[in-house]
Amino acid sequence: MSEEAPPTGGLDGRGASRRRWPRRTPYGIRRDDLRGGVSEHAGNTYAALDLGTNNCRLLIARPTADGFRVVDAFSRIIRLGEGVAASRRISEAAITRAVDALLVCRDKMRARGVKRARLIATEACRAAENGETFRARVAEQAGLELEIVDSATEARLAAAGCTELFDPVASGVILFDIGGGSSELVRLGRPNGGRHGPPLPDILGWTSLPVGVVTLAERYGGKSVPREVYDAMVDEVAGFVAKFAADHRSGLDDFHMLGTSGTVTTIAGVFLKLRRYDRRRVDGCWLSDQQISRVVGELMAMSFDERAANPCIGTERADLVLAGCAILDAIRRFFPCPRLRVADRGLREGMLVEMMRADGVWGAA
Repeated sequence: MSEEAPPTGGLDGRGASRRRWPRRTPYGIRRDDLRGGVSEHAGNTYAALDLGTNNCRLLIARPTADGFRVVDAFSRIIRLGEGVAASRRISEAAITRAVDALLVCRDKMRARGVKRARLIATEACRAAENGETFRARVAEQAGLELEIVDSATEARLAAAGCTELFDPVASGVILFDIGGGSSELVRLGRPNGGRHGPPLPDILGWTSLPVGVVTLAERYGGKSVPREVYDAMVDEVAGFVAKFAADHRSGLDDFHMLGTSGTVTTIAGVFLKLRRYDRRRVDGCWLSDQQISRVVGELMAMSFDERAANPCIGTERADLVLAGCAILDAIRRFFPCPRLRVADRGLREGMLVEMMRADGVWGAA
């Protein structure tokens, strides 16, 4: 997959946030929005939006002969799930942040002439008592219909989005997606290589852990994390990993790990000593077990301010990165592996592949 444009920030269209809109399409975009934008691309431009516990991410892409080409993207940390574990509700401040980000996404989809889209929300909306109320607010204020997906769908989409990074000489893969409110573990067999389009994942088993970087950091703290606190986080997560590991450790003679999350991309960026995060260098890179341990040790030794100053972490992730490392270390406890492949891709790419495959853009698989 290639990208024409990097993720961008900014905020557009706020004046229209409370406008009444006519009937929606089945894909979550208002019909009036579809008539605006670049009409010559409307028939083959797709969008995938992932509204997670911590981030709002959008990809807009067009099919190519054997995959797709990204033509626009957006990513913003919104912390939708902030405080949800304690209150069971999405706060008004988080709703405002999310709607602001979704307005940008709506305008990008309209400008690119998107006609086929899937817009999903994950753990924060699943866990919150006001998840449906939040979804209605988004429909009213941003003009978008969110789909709250279950953890099985989340695991499947992550696998579909990362299958191209499966090492063909490996017997299998343990894929993990460390999220803000939950984390998914998937055991994959060799992908089914169709003649057209990206390969199909072979999902042999999966589980969803009820912990993510936001929920863990809120319970244990993220600014100052002494060794005993870090070890307690690892032990807690290990308790959730144990059952999946008992069912899926056998038969993994020649496997590798495949990680898709801000945690592993951050570790990769720190290991590569990037002065600025560069997706082209991170996505698909390999890390050894020893290299991961070394970076985790470096992060543990940093102060909060030092983590915040790192260009691959920043102030918005500085209090979450060690919680992510603890989740990764819990997984590594049960699945020791000499190599891990880093994926700066996941749910959005999985949605794009599934939509394009369903539309037959690559022919028969």
